Amino acid sequence: MHPPVRLIAIDVDGTLLSKVGGVVSPRNGRALVAAGQAGVTVAIATGRRTAYTAPLLKDFNLRADMPLITSNGAVLTTLGGERLERSVLAPQVARALCTLLRPYGCLVFTFDRPGRAELVLEDLRSAEGRIALWIESNRNAIEVVSPLENALEDAEDVADQPIQGMVAGSLVAMREAEAAILSSPWSAFCACVRTEYPARDLAILDLLPVGVSKGVALERLAARLGVERAEVMAIGDNWNDLTMLEWAGQAVLMGNAARELKAHATTRGWKQAPPNDQDGVAVVIESALAKIPNAAL
Repeated sequence: MHPPVRLIAIDVDGTLLSKVGGVVSPRNGRALVAAGQAGVTVAIATGRRTAYTAPLLKDFNLRADMPLITSNGAVLTTLGGERLERSVLAPQVARALCTLLRPYGCLVFTFDRPGRAELVLEDLRSAEGRIALWIESNRNAIEVVSPLENALEDAEDVADQPIQGMVAGSLVAMREAEAAILSSPWSAFCACVRTEYPARDLAILDLLPVGVSKGVALERLAARLGVERAEVMAIGDNWNDLTMLEWAGQAVLMGNAARELKAHATTRGWKQAPPNDQDGVAVVIESALAKIPNAAL
């Protein structure tokens, strides 16, 4: 028997967002609000950067102190814009990754700074061919620099150091890229997390500072809030959610997750939610709130 949940970490793409339109459904939005009103802290935990996450939540009158774990755990902020923690990827490591990963796909680096040059890449044409929708949504934050290494110079100000990298390509290419990193000397300085979308033959390999993950960020957030591990729920659908699902005392996998991840979940006894296009997040939150006395559903 699990204790009542006090902290819920929710992935965005494939989890909180609908399959069609990529928005937070009204029912999911109401569930987020109800959880907050019941005294449960709801945290967003996503591979997206902060500026690409916060606008999704603007229509639901959520608390300004709602935690946002973004860039796969590299940044912890609040919905109101207060930065709590930030990790950076050493520029010399980022430059080495350019050389190593350029043959595998489109490479992008993210910086924790507003406006243009928050995202830097060197080949817009190849990116538009593989991740066109993402490019269009983020166009105002993108700066093209060729060679990409020129955007990754040593800097004392952490705002001028990348918080993460991303390489996108086919499923096969990204598995090969991950193998290339793990077999290189740079694996000691860079963690990599793969997210796959088999229906589109698209995979994204996130490149993070060592020790950074959604799971580590969630653990640190729980400690900050004084919440026990058994009181933490995590909801996700993809491989980059694995660390937080494994750390949380109550793990829930979305019904639209990949078959291999569902098999992984079965061996660990994780619960399964309905798919994202059936308001799976709301179903899970409503069930959790039903166990809290006087919680309004």
